[in-house]
Amino acid sequence: MRLHISLDDELVEQLDRRVGRRRRSAFISETLRCALEDDRRWQDIEAALASLVQVEHDWDRDPAAWVRSQRRGDERRVG
Repeated sequence: MRLHISLDDELVEQLDRRVGRRRRSAFISETLRCALEDDRRWQDIEAALASLVQVEHDWDRDPAAWVRSQRRGDERRVG
């Protein structure tokens, strides 16, 4: 499908230096495809984060104390 878009002259110059005039459409198409896929992934991540339940863990308040208690509870540990 053909689509008419407007770009700044500087942007077109950078695009031409990077891919050449004959590869503009292919580059823009692939770049847009990647951007849309990235956006979809972020939406999935944000949706998953919203579904996580906030749970308090034993180590949240004092991680060092929790580590010490875990070490003391291991009978195989020497020292």
